[in-house]
Amino acid sequence: MYMGYLDSLNSKQREAATCVDGPLLILAGAGSGKTRVLIHRIAYMIDEYNVSPWNILAITFTNKAAGEMRERVDKMIGQGADSIWVATFHATCVRILRRHIDLLGYDTGFSIYDTDDQKTVMKGVLNRLDIDPKVMREKTVLNAISSAKDELIDPEEFAENSKGNWKYEQIARAYEEYQKTLKRSNALDFDDIIVLTIELFKKHPEVLDNYRERFRYIMVDEYQDTNTAQFELISLLAGKYRNLCVVGDDDQSIYKFRGANISNILDFEKVYPEAKVIKLEQNYRSTQNILDAANNVIKNNSARKDKALWTDQGKGSLVHLRQFDNAYEEADFIAGDIRSVCRKGEYDYRQCAVLYRTNAQSRILEEAFVRDGVTYDIVGGVNFYARKEIKDMLAYLKTVDNAVDDVAVKRIINIPRRGIGATTINKISDYAADNDISFYDALCRCEEIPGVQKAVKKLDSFVNMIRVFRSKLEVYGIKGLIDDIIETTGYVEELRLSDEDDSVDRIENIDELVTKIVNYEENTEENSLSGFLEEVALVADIDGVDSDANKVLLMTLHAAKGLEFDRVYIAGCEDGVFPSSMAIFDEDPTAVEEERRLAYVGITRAKKELTLTYAKQRMLRGETQYNAVSRFVKEIPVELMDNRPPKARTENFFSDDYIEKREESTPTTGRKKISFLDLDSRPGSKAPIATKIDYVVGDRVKHMKFGEGVVTKIEDAPKDKKVTVIFDELGQKVMYAGFARLTKV
Repeated sequence: MYMGYLDSLNSKQREAATCVDGPLLILAGAGSGKTRVLIHRIAYMIDEYNVSPWNILAITFTNKAAGEMRERVDKMIGQGADSIWVATFHATCVRILRRHIDLLGYDTGFSIYDTDDQKTVMKGVLNRLDIDPKVMREKTVLNAISSAKDELIDPEEFAENSKGNWKYEQIARAYEEYQKTLKRSNALDFDDIIVLTIELFKKHPEVLDNYRERFRYIMVDEYQDTNTAQFELISLLAGKYRNLCVVGDDDQSIYKFRGANISNILDFEKVYPEAKVIKLEQNYRSTQNILDAANNVIKNNSARKDKALWTDQGKGSLVHLRQFDNAYEEADFIAGDIRSVCRKGEYDYRQCAVLYRTNAQSRILEEAFVRDGVTYDIVGGVNFYARKEIKDMLAYLKTVDNAVDDVAVKRIINIPRRGIGATTINKISDYAADNDISFYDALCRCEEIPGVQKAVKKLDSFVNMIRVFRSKLEVYGIKGLIDDIIETTGYVEELRLSDEDDSVDRIENIDELVTKIVNYEENTEENSLSGFLEEVALVADIDGVDSDANKVLLMTLHAAKGLEFDRVYIAGCEDGVFPSSMAIFDEDPTAVEEERRLAYVGITRAKKELTLTYAKQRMLRGETQYNAVSRFVKEIPVELMDNRPPKARTENFFSDDYIEKREESTPTTGRKKISFLDLDSRPGSKAPIATKIDYVVGDRVKHMKFGEGVVTKIEDAPKDKKVTVIFDELGQKVMYAGFARLTKV
């Protein structure tokens, strides 16, 4: 065993690495070497504490992080390291469910549905329940269901909680039917992977006890990003021995919209009163000026644990602050500045990144980069596995592996075209639903289905083809199977003969999928089609970032978490953009705190140079807006920046004066809190007048700022009608009809 490994750690890192028994909270600031601590802690546990590698579980959030940890653990530990479980939450649970999900009435060869698959299922669910998708969109329903699963709320409890609320009563119906459809297809969505593992543990304590004995020492990385379901899962596994080490930074909790619950890390000591807390505050990434900027911003949050990053690498350059007249000038500056420093040889393109609050900001930036000849990549584009040709090939593989996967079978039944019409497919679907069988099983009994006799020959041919593929899999493996699918279906040949502009790229993508299959079979001991499909399903977008390509990366601030760059530009630092107007106007004060954590994450991505840019005017959603410099910029002391933010000459629409709660004062000097009912009654606006409206309760409408939603109430007011709308993204808002200017969708 490698000795002396602790000598390379600082005192706090060493203290964390040598604390083995009982609950441990490691508050690891950005760039403080938390992964290094975890690796050394594992080595110490095995070498000095005689813990068996078999008894260690290390959970991460991304496949990339899991892969890096796996590689470093193997290198440091050597023999026996393969007995340590190092995996993401989902990969860990899938591994458990593959062995035991039959106890819950599923087959162990279950499919995992991605976002597109879920939308396909939900579209069918809404159709069967006669719910108008214009009134209740698939995405809205799926988001509500996902949020419910994050909080471990099943369809029955959701239905009970929804009584009296029309919108949620419809979602409750869809939730119940959605889960029935998934189970009939022997499929799980990503939320089910966690939820069903918890259900397995609670319904079958003997299974839970087995894994408690197996995983006597548990470590969880990025603990601030866990949701309620993940918290429950970890609590169950650690419930017996309580040797739970969680690592995270509450200041980097930025995924509330995905269900992350910051209270999991803030309240850790309440759940585990005997827990030891160790802070890692020494940063090995950034200069002190950048860290001081981050510290001064984040200290304005109330929901946080006190800590401050520091480094021994010197103060470095001041933070660069640049103001522009508009977004075009801002983009031109960023592209030109990067081109200049890279042509001088000071940096490579790969060392630079441009961060922004929303994807919509990327368009103008991309245009500027193209004009300046700066090579770049957008993070968060179309995932390789989400491309049509790849999903088609995977659907064939899924059908061979799990024929009761209705989404996969329906996707390929007419790809390539086989002359099987929509009417025939609908009749088969109805027959399957009426007989509580899968779509594929209904295909096998197509002769019994009224109205499809003319298509029986084509349907039988499809079923026989799948049976042949299945028999060949056992002999030739996955590579042989995919080759046979490509040849038999003529899929690639059809692309080759087509005149579509992207046909060559699509063929190359299929070739890349074949390469992936070969690599999987060569590097996986117990390779199987189910295992391959599972690995593909669990790939995250960020895992696709190519760190070797010499390109500037453009990405949202959310996508930047976990990455670092020598030069970072944060564009659009204006109130109303960052923080967003939705956060500023949210009645929940924690919304702005979440945005401030996002600013902290963005600032701490920079190693040497940080540039903050903002425009005096910017067009958003077709409107020209004039917003003040971001409040987050104002929270950075002027002595840390090479430029001073201007003082506002007039009150900004998004300023604290407008937003914070105030008591009414004298008519000549006072202002009161602005609300959604009087957004447009601010100085200079006209009084409301009675408005003619073309929508009624239950209609789906659109607001220029708040997006789409459903009207739930319309009532008379002294000068106009008050309209209550539940918006898809913002929840319930009450507005005057004249100011709201709602349009029926």
